[in-house]
Amino acid sequence: MTLIGCPKLDAVEYSQKLQQIIMHNDIKSVTVVRMQVPCCGGIEMAVKTALQNSGKFLPWQVVTISNQGEILE
Repeated sequence: MTLIGCPKLDAVEYSQKLQQIIMHNDIKSVTVVRMQVPCCGGIEMAVKTALQNSGKFLPWQVVTISNQGEILE
């Protein structure tokens, strides 16, 4: 499953929606792919909060992409 969002442009509380998706589906792991810009940190925090509040222990990672399209982390 792939989800796309922008915390700067979307007027949505991502963590609650993500928590429901995690709780009600058989998800094995989560990978957050975010841009290097500071506002994309909101996606990372929303996923972290959703995972913590879901009651599930899932492996997760964050991959950061530079402004030039290079993988940084």
